[in-house]
This record gives sequence, C-alpha cells and structure tokens, in this order.
Amino acid sequence: MTKSTPKTTVSRIRRADPMFARESAKYDYPLPSREYILQMMVEAGRPIMRDELAEALDIQAGERDDFARRLNAMERDGQVMCNRRGAYILPDRADLIPGRVEGHPDGFGFLIPDDGTEDLFLGPRSMREVLHGDRVLARVAGLDPRGRREGKIVEVLSRANSTVVGRVVVEQGVAFIAPENRRINQNILLTPESAKRKPQAGQIVTVEITQQPGAHSQPIGQIVETLGNYADDGMEIEIALRKHDLPFEFPDEVKAEAKKLPTAVRKKDWTDGREDIRHLPLVTIDGETAKDFDDAVYCEKQGKGFRLLVAIADVSHYVTPGSALDNEGLARGNSVYFPRRVIPMLPEKLSNGLCSLNPQVERLCMVCDMSINASGDIKAYRFYPAVMFSHARLTYTKVAAMLYEQDEALRAEFAPLLPHLETLDVLFRILLKARAKRGAIEFETVETRMVFDAEGKIERIVPESRNDAHRLIEECMLAANVCASEFLQKNEHPSLYRVHAGPTAEKLENLRVFLAEFGLGLGGGDSPRASDFAKVVDKIKGRPDAQLIQTVMLRSMQQAVYSPDNVGHFGLAFDAYTHFTSPIRRYPDLLVHRAIKAVLQKTQYQPASGRVELLKDTRRRKGRPAPDAEFEAAAKSAAGRRLSANGALKALWEDIGVHCSQTERRADEASRDVESWLKCYYMQDRVGEQYTGNVTAVVPFGIFVTLDGLFVEGLVHISDLGADYFHFEEARHELVGERTGQRFRLADRVSVQLMRVDLESRKIDFRLVEGPERITERSGKTAKDAQRRQIGDTSAPAAADDVPAWRDMPGIKPKRPVRQPGTARDAAPSGGRKPGAATKPARPASGKTSQKPAKKGARRG
Repeated sequence: MTKSTPKTTVSRIRRADPMFARESAKYDYPLPSREYILQMMVEAGRPIMRDELAEALDIQAGERDDFARRLNAMERDGQVMCNRRGAYILPDRADLIPGRVEGHPDGFGFLIPDDGTEDLFLGPRSMREVLHGDRVLARVAGLDPRGRREGKIVEVLSRANSTVVGRVVVEQGVAFIAPENRRINQNILLTPESAKRKPQAGQIVTVEITQQPGAHSQPIGQIVETLGNYADDGMEIEIALRKHDLPFEFPDEVKAEAKKLPTAVRKKDWTDGREDIRHLPLVTIDGETAKDFDDAVYCEKQGKGFRLLVAIADVSHYVTPGSALDNEGLARGNSVYFPRRVIPMLPEKLSNGLCSLNPQVERLCMVCDMSINASGDIKAYRFYPAVMFSHARLTYTKVAAMLYEQDEALRAEFAPLLPHLETLDVLFRILLKARAKRGAIEFETVETRMVFDAEGKIERIVPESRNDAHRLIEECMLAANVCASEFLQKNEHPSLYRVHAGPTAEKLENLRVFLAEFGLGLGGGDSPRASDFAKVVDKIKGRPDAQLIQTVMLRSMQQAVYSPDNVGHFGLAFDAYTHFTSPIRRYPDLLVHRAIKAVLQKTQYQPASGRVELLKDTRRRKGRPAPDAEFEAAAKSAAGRRLSANGALKALWEDIGVHCSQTERRADEASRDVESWLKCYYMQDRVGEQYTGNVTAVVPFGIFVTLDGLFVEGLVHISDLGADYFHFEEARHELVGERTGQRFRLADRVSVQLMRVDLESRKIDFRLVEGPERITERSGKTAKDAQRRQIGDTSAPAAADDVPAWRDMPGIKPKRPVRQPGTARDAAPSGGRKPGAATKPARPASGKTSQKPAKKGARRG
C-alpha cells in the first residue's frame, strides 16, 4: 500500500496473518491480507463495523485510508458486504448473494451476482419491491418451472433510480408515468401535487422518486421537468441523456474555471522546455463536420527513412489535476456523439477553441517525434511539449482528391503542403505493409450515415465511404499510441493501457464450428494469433458473405478495456498499446499525457484518490457500478490485481480504468438508443410494405434481418418462421426446423413485410414472406433468382463485448453498439411478449433449444 506512517515494529496480531510473508514481499508496509480479514470476520461470527475490525487487526491511524480501500475492493469483488448499518458481513455465512437487479419489460427480472456466478431468476412478485439497477441481497429459493435458480430478495442495499424519465399516461382520469427505460417494469404513480397539475398524456417528463417500491406499493414520484412531446425535434436525445444518466450540463464551478482561461496561447505558457515547431507545416485532417481537432501531422524524408510528427492538443496544460474541469472530465469519461449533437467531455471553450488545433493560430501541443525506417519500423522517438501552428484544416475528401484523384484545383490551392502530404502517403504505404507483416486484423464493414430533413428526422440512410486518407491518419495515430505505451512501460510509470485479450476457448470453438460451415478454417490451435484471423479475413475478400463472416469473427473477440496492466492488444497485434491521441474527447488520453509529462520532468503523476472513491460511491448508490458479468470479467482479467509495492496506486489506476471503460460503454448505449429511435421513426409510416434483406443475426427467438438499401434492422419472431419446432444451433448461428429441416442462418436472403414499429421500445417487427435463400460462395447469387445482390449493413445484434474492441481497429468505426443475443436476459420484441417467448428456452441435454410456434392468431403484444 502507500508508504504512510510506518511502524517500527509489527505487532503479534499482524504477524499472525497466515499471508504475512506474502504481503511483506509485496509491500513495504503491509496491511492484513484479505484472507486474514475474512478469518477475523469468521471468528467474530457477527456483522462488524469498520472501526471495530480495524482495532481487532491493529490498524494504525496512518493506515486507515489504505485499510478502507482494501475493504472497498473486497466489497467490490463480492468477498464482503456492507449492510444498511454500515457493518461488514460475509455473504457465504449468511447464504446471501449480493448483486444488481436487471429488470425485464415483461415484469420479471434477474439478479446479476457480484461474483459473476450464474444469474438468479426473479419472478414478478420479487420484482415488485425493486427497480432495474437496484443492489440487493438475495438467497436461492429453489428452481423455477424451467429449471433456473430462482431468488428471493432479502434486503435492498441501495437504490439505483432517484429520477426517471418517462411518458405521461392517463387512464380513467388517473395520470402515471411509464418509464422510457423498459427494464424499469413498474409504472410510477404521481404525488398529489404533481397530479393536480394535470399533465398531458404523451408528454415526456422527468420524475423524482419520492417513495421507492415495496412489496405492497408502487413507486411514487413528482414531476421535476417537462421535456415536451414525443415527436419534438431532438426529443430522442433528451430522453437518452436522462435515461443513461449522462452528464450534459456543466456545473457552475466548471463554467467559472473555463471562463478564466485565456482565448489564445500566451508567452507565459511557453514553459517546461516547450519547443517551437511553428515553422513546420503541420496540418489537421478530419471529417467535414468535425469541430474539435485533437491531432496534426507532418512528414519529411530522413535519410532512407522518414521523420513523422504527430502533434496532439496539450489539454493537460489547461486541465490541471483536481480542478473542477478535471473532476468533470473524469465523471464524463469521454465525449458522446449523437446524430446532429455532441455532448463534449470538456466545455466548448476548450474542446472547440483553446485546445482545438484550429488553422492559422498558435496552439500548445504534445509531440511524438518519430524516426521510421524504410521497412516501417520505428527506430527512435521522443516526446516533448511544443507550440505549433496548423497550416491548414484539411478533410479526408480533399486529401484523397489531391493524392489519389489528382484534383488540379486543390493541388494548386495547397501547393506548399503537397510535398509533405505526398511523403506522408509514401510512409503510409510502408506502414500498411508493416501492419500486414505484423498480422493485425483489418475488418471491412459498411458504415452508414443518417441524412436529416429540416425537422430533424431521418430523410434517408446512406452508406458512408472510407478512403485511404482515413487510413493514412489512422496509421499515424497508431504509431504515436504505440510509442506512448512503450515510453511509459520502459520508464515504469503507472498509466492506463488499452488492452484487448484474445478470444476465450469457448468462443474459439464456436467460431471454428461456424467457419467450417463456410469451408473455412482458423489456424493457431488453442492460441491463435491475430495473424491467423487476418488470414481468414484476407481469404474471404470478395465473397458475397464476407460481411457476415467478419461480423461473427468480431463477436468471438473479447472486449477492449482500459487497464493499468498491459496484456497487449490482440486485434491490432501490438504487445503494448494505449490511447494518447484524443485528450479532448477521452479522459484516459489526458491521463496518459500527464504520465508522459511526469516522466519527462522526472516526477510521478498520481491521480487524486478522493475523486475516484466519490465516483465509485455514486455509481454504487445509483446501481451502476458494474456492467454485465462478461464486461466485468474482462476488466478484472486485464487488470489481474497484481499489486506491487505501490499497490494502492495500482488499485487506483485500475478503478479509473474500469470507470472509463464503463463511461465509454454508457455513451455507446445512449447513441444506440437514439439511432434506434430515429430508425423506428423513419420506418413507422411504411408498415405493410415488403422488402428484401439479409439475415444478419440468428437468436433463439428468431432472426434479425437488415433491409437492402435502407440499412434498417428488425426481428422476424420464431413464431412467424413456420409451423415447426425450431432448434437454435448457437455455434452455427442457425435455426433448424425439427420436422421440415428448414434452416435459417446468417447471410440468407429473405423477403419480409414490415408488421409493427414500436417507438417506445425502439423495435421493428417483420413477417417472413419468402425465403430463406442461400448465397453461393463464388457467384454471390441466390439459388432462386441468380441475381447478384449486395449484402447490407452488418449492424445486426452482436456480442456486447465487440463494441469497444471495434473502435481500436482501423477501418472499424461502428455507428452503434450491438447487443448480446441468445442470453436469458434478452429484451422482448416490440410490443412486449409473454416471458417464455422472448427469452432463451431451457437448454436440453442435447445443447439445443426449441420453441413451439405460436398458434395462429396468438397475441404478439
């Protein structure tokens, strides 16, 4: 732990720790081990307060903070629990399971245990006294009719929802709130004061819950904010901000700090050995609509190799540790990008002004100055703070036109910069060859862009083209990020790495079964490398089913997370990787800048622990400390808790990494919500129309189809696939009819009719009209019409752990995250279905699942 107030001698009580030798080897001033703490609690035989436990373990005054952190870590890992009185108890001794409630729109729910063990089913009766996200203690009460462990809630530890956004519903003169988050499966009654205001049916409001639900009472709340009507311009974003608890208004103290900042670089900012590189013709290359420019590049020949400069906005100069700006940046974790609106991590004075590398103005920056040989190997690099001057604000389109289309007008306009851009392109081609030699995976997907009308609704959805200018910049950023990770690792300074572990054994086995169905194999045995995946990707190029195969390969990947423990980046085939290039919009990048500066100044940067603990307590109180079990496992696996002599500092970095990984996921979920709502709004006037499309996901309860040309996805429920019992073959991603043998699998062509669009649940339902038809490998033609068709967007549901990993891979910038199909906690299709229809059926011994077809005319919601 931290070196606080050492004791000259260690007491007999402390030496009795069975792990004393191990802890002494790890720490200069060891605390009692987790095992010893648990042993003392067992001997106490009752709940015990922290101070009482500290006294029993002979914890000195100077060690109390570190001891509290150890207990917090044990609580987070599910080894101990803190009851309402603040006393610590042992879950195992009480046969109690701590965890987080996950609600289902149909009234039941699940307990997600803190220790990552199997979920507990919570019936509607148990769910009456809790809401989605609440933290509870439960015990196993038996098995439900489908053989699942069923839980009984013993105690509510903390409530997740102090405010809820929802829609006003009026029935028989009584108004109540239907939550927008359908996992909150209880309506909220209004207080008499709010009811007297006679809110209008259909209005979107925010309610503050004044009375949480109980076994015999519904939650009650008062309206604190009226947002407007459902179809108002931008309402989908306003809902998402509140539904996902995204900070979107800067506190007064943050605004005050930002206001005090200068509007331009001052001479007194030229400190800390800052170099002057204003003479170098650095340029920014971004999208047409970009407003915050993090990075600028410059390249020149250097002997037989190249000199590459990547200059990144020096946000850390203005956002100082512990300031209000810093605290807000940590709380937000990252900027959030919605269609037509951005929620910035930092105030616009910084993000679009002082820290943005705008053209023709001086800006402070951190530079990664690299020497790269003719083979694409980085032979040397150095980091330094500098003052730069962007000579042009270029776009990907303009750079591609100049370099690859020989646009004479643009080449004339930017003639002074053209030699450097052409040199940069030569280096880019070399770096691409080095990437291929390294074996990095490069998936090619169809990206889409929404085109809006004057009222802010989707006019059409179009494929977004990517050109080599995008990839050129990506290769430059990758090079700088790799240098940053190597620099910090070499100098042994704690920081956050962007880590991406290889696929699990189970996912590898399923992937190989799937690939075999397409005549493909994955090399590498039990431990394939990225290069083995890259070979498969290269082999399927040009195949009509390539997009779908790539999607399944992506689902086999683990999640990329932030961690102080470097386990490498599997997808990019790097031994070490971090995020250095976007400190305006990602908090981990800002931390990396501070760590690099600390090394340059021969000091050490340590984040403030108080703010991190406050964030953890807030998330725990709101029921949002832990994402799903697989995400939690990925984060913990990456971190490993291999604490050194600076164990408390390491644990602090780990907590920040988990927090930033969670805020990244929160942003993805909010963006997905908004885009799903917009797509539903786009399709709601098309009910009854027929379309063709591809099966882009197969799940136990049906198939997801993405429509040709529209890039919109919907569900064909299993009850609409035909009068048969369908078995779900998970590894093969297909449904097989027991009687007819009919198969529905990825890449099949189908014709569907749009049956229902549910804006509230953001879901689209189709009915199968015709299909399935196979796409042949060589011709890309269906067996029936032999007409080549373009396979559509691969935005079908994929594993939830794909999403952050995609973001690290050049060429992969998903417009929306994707959800995990085939789990017991799948959301119901639109309109709400019976509990058995929307969730994964019980798994027989054969490993297959089956679903009876619904009777003709049966209710679908």
